[in-house]
Formats: sequence, C-alpha cells, structure tokens
Amino acid sequence: MGSVHNTEFPSYMYASSMVDRRVSKQVHDNVHGNIYLDPLALKFIDTEQFQRLRDLKQLGLTYLVYPGAVHTRFEHSLGVYWLAGETINKINIDQGSELGIDRLDIQTVKLAGLLHDVGHGPFSHLFEREFLPRVLHSNKWSHEEMSLKMIDYIVDEHNIEIDSDVMKKVKEMIIASSENTSSKSLKEKRFLYDIVANGRNGIDVDKFDYIVRDSRACGLTCNFRFDRPLDTMRVIGDEICYRAKEYLTIHKLFSSRADLHRTVYTHAKVKAMELMLVDALVKANNHLDMSSCIDDPAEYWKLDDSIVKYIETAKSEELKESRDLILRIRRRDLYQFCNEFTVPKDQLEYFKDVTPQDIICSQKSGLVSLKEEDIVVSNVKIDMTRGRKNPLESINFFKDYESGEKFPIPDEKISLLLPECYQDKIVRVYSKKPELVEAVSDAFENFQVKNYGMKTQVHGTPQKKRQRKQLRLC
Repeated sequence: MGSVHNTEFPSYMYASSMVDRRVSKQVHDNVHGNIYLDPLALKFIDTEQFQRLRDLKQLGLTYLVYPGAVHTRFEHSLGVYWLAGETINKINIDQGSELGIDRLDIQTVKLAGLLHDVGHGPFSHLFEREFLPRVLHSNKWSHEEMSLKMIDYIVDEHNIEIDSDVMKKVKEMIIASSENTSSKSLKEKRFLYDIVANGRNGIDVDKFDYIVRDSRACGLTCNFRFDRPLDTMRVIGDEICYRAKEYLTIHKLFSSRADLHRTVYTHAKVKAMELMLVDALVKANNHLDMSSCIDDPAEYWKLDDSIVKYIETAKSEELKESRDLILRIRRRDLYQFCNEFTVPKDQLEYFKDVTPQDIICSQKSGLVSLKEEDIVVSNVKIDMTRGRKNPLESINFFKDYESGEKFPIPDEKISLLLPECYQDKIVRVYSKKPELVEAVSDAFENFQVKNYGMKTQVHGTPQKKRQRKQLRLC
C-alpha cells in the first residue's frame, strides 16, 4: 500500500488553519505525517492513564501471525484526534457560519477523537467480548462506558481545567454509536456526533484511521482513501452527506473493513491463540481477580497487555494452568483448527451459534469419546457494520455543491456487481488436543450433514494433518 502522507491531499489537510503551531507539539505519525497536539490535548496525553494505551496493542495477538501488527491504541488515538480535527476544520471552513460552529465545538470533537479508546481493555476486543462474559456471565460492560469513567477520573486526578459543557459533549460523542445514547442530547448540531463514533450510518474517523493503519501494519493493500470523502462531505439537514460520485469510495470503506475482519481480525490461527489466551485468563482470574477492577478507573488503568508476561513468569502454583497455556502459544503448540463452514444464505436469519455440545451430539460411535472440554467452537460474524443490511442505505448523498438536496442511492443505480448479501457467518471448530483432530473433524462433518443435508465445508480436513496428530498416540 502506498504511503498515505505522500499522496496529494486537499489544502486543508496537514496544514489546518485552526492549528496554532506556537503552542502545539508536533509529532510524526507513520500514517498521517506531521500532526499537531494542542495544549488541552497534551494535558490528557501526558498522564499515566493515557500513556497506558502504549501498552495495549491495537490488534491484540495478531502480531503473532502478522509480525508488523505491533502498533498500539496510543498511536491510533492520536490518529483519530488528528482526523477528527481535520474533519471539523474542513466543515468549519466551508460552512462554519451557517452551521454556527464555534471554538468549543472544534475542541470537543478533537478531544472525543483523542479519548474515545482511553477505557479500552487489553488484547483488542478479546477482554471485553470473550473474557468478561466468561467470568461475569454478562455482556453489559463496554470499553466506551469505561472511557467515560476514565475521562472523569483523569480530570479529577490531574486537576485538568476544562469547560463542563465540553466534557459533557465529549462523553456523548464517544458513545454516539452506542444503544445507550440518549437521542435528546443529540438534537443540537447532530452532525458533530457523527464524526468520531457514527451511530447513524457507520462512517466515522475512527474507521478511517484503523482501516488504513491496520492494513499498513499487516502489509496489506488498502483500496480505501479517506481523503476523498473528507474532501467532498457537506452538512445538509444536520447530517454529513457525501457527493454522489463518491458512492463507490464509501462502499470501499465498508468492504475494506470486512476484508480486514476476514483476513486479519478473525484469521484462523489468530483466533486459535485468542481462544487459548481467553482460557488462560479465565483460569488466572480466580487468583488475580482481573474482573474486579472493571468499574474502578483507579485500578483499571493498571491493567494492560503485560498481564500475559506476569502470568508467564509468576511462580504461583495457582497460575500453573494459565502459564502452561501461554507457553503453548509461545511454542506454537496451538489448539488445532479442524475445519470451518459458511452458514448458507437461507439459514442466516434463524441461525443459532453452534456449541461444543452440538458437535459432541453429532459424533458417531468410535474409539474416542469426545468431551465438551476437548472442543472449542468459534462462531464468526463478518458484516459491513449493519448486519445483513446494506450500510449505504443509511447514507445520504448530494449531486453537487450548488444543490441543497440530500438523497440515498440504491445499489442497482450504481452497479450490478455490488453484493446482494452483506453478512457472513462462519463456524470454526478447534481441537484442544492434537490427537483428537480426526474425531473432532468427523463429528463436525456429521453435524453439517445432519443440519444441512450435506457437508457445507469447502474441503475436508487434510489426511496428512489427521495422521500426523495421531502418531502422538503411539
């Protein structure tokens, strides 16, 4: 992928008229080039709570498959801060007087971009989506809500002087895409809340940054260019809209995100290591009680990716099982990927997640009797942010800059090559023990035949893999 900051961008990019370089700190980012941090942003950045983000890898364990994926939440947050600032500055230059944009609006949007991930958990989304539900038996906790608590904690702990109305709006912008957001609070200048976390249609600078940054770190080509939508956007009817000719560019935003999910975030080996790490953390939780700090910012900020090294080097007998699992990851003795299938299109609407028990119940009589603890099933969902719906149905466009009319564009008016389905569900099965690969694979095939009348997997588990693992029984 070509270097983003060597591309010829619009004049407002990287030389924003709103940046006072006399009081700003310049840093060089490998995606955006030189970016400038204003004094208020620096007050948050130069705290131990924000610096913690340096110890959270953006993509968790992905670097064990893609060695370059060692970038952190820290640099991503600076990138989102910069893009949020460039976005609001662009709107201000074009429409500031008619929209009533003021200095506090600009400051608020930039801070929301900077602080949107300050409450993020370790190991990308694994901590929040897989570890906590296992130990708390609940899915209620979110890193966005923790970000709000962390912002309050940082302000109080470091005596940061900040306008109370700015603080309130920063927090509202961070959770603007959340189901818990109150629509009442988003009535005034609603378009401002679409910049960092867009709950209206999913186009936001958070995605702009991580799609380009993650692609580059993993050595992948990225076909999406965020400069084009930024340069053509316009606020119409309190909503950020895009020029109609950029329809396919916007489509690339969502398709690039889906490609990253398929090839990077849910890579079969990455997932195997994540499943092992979750098991290790669950086993360690009784001793370390990591889940007890998730509502207390004063303790939570001390939790980061280094917990793996602590478990790995600790001598406590209570952590032995967790240590052994982490050692297996280090030595590439992973849970064995047996096979996968994509849920048929006509089954998507009523599909229920497959469980290890489903696989066991499909086992035919044999030499080995599988147990639930021998199997891990990963139910992977990949979409374009709106489930089985086309995300572009929620986006409004305009014809040209003289027009004040906004309108949606149906796919069929653009291209007949665009997809008819916008979601994949993939079922993967892993064997925790190498010697059980064949038994698990056979049971998985039987499950498919029983439920779909045929094997829906693309190919069988390689015979070589089955035989090699069975040699360990001899």
